[in-house]
Amino acid sequence: MSSQRSISVIDVSSFRVIYELYFDPVCEFLSFYTRDAAAIEDVVQDIFINLWENRDYVEIRYLKTYLYNAARNRMLNYLRNTENHTLSLAEWVREKEAAEAGADCYDLEEFSIILGKAVDLLPERCKEIFILNKEKKLTYQQIADYCHISVKTVETQMSIALKRIRAYITSNYGTAIQIGLCCLCLSL
Repeated sequence: MSSQRSISVIDVSSFRVIYELYFDPVCEFLSFYTRDAAAIEDVVQDIFINLWENRDYVEIRYLKTYLYNAARNRMLNYLRNTENHTLSLAEWVREKEAAEAGADCYDLEEFSIILGKAVDLLPERCKEIFILNKEKKLTYQQIADYCHISVKTVETQMSIALKRIRAYITSNYGTAIQIGLCCLCLSL
């Protein structure tokens, strides 16, 4: 069976020939993308399973091109998903470590007092929006409806509030407390 001919029917015997002819070369091709032999074999197996399951629906003009392109695309998807999962996991670990370290190093009561001072210095409308979001747990849309303003205005006011709170804390209490307060402030 030539890779240059159109393949319209794949039966058990032709599939076996295709599998034996292309499995190893496609695996070798994917080794340029990763050295993870298990991932390579999984991807190539998926390609052949997909080919078999869809044998009644696909018409392949160039078999070799089809297999290599399908394998490359699956491998790139696999690598992207693995990388995203690894990054998400690393970010989660950093957040957990920061939260645990923050809880051990700072006094929650002191944070509340400092945050209260910073919030009291906000302009009245900005302060009201900040309190509705952080203390009353209203969404931006709920705040917009309650105050008869746009969601964009709420976003802008929250941005102003957070910047002013950060600036107040940095200028009066230093960076270490600012980091802890920002974490606390964002989690309220």
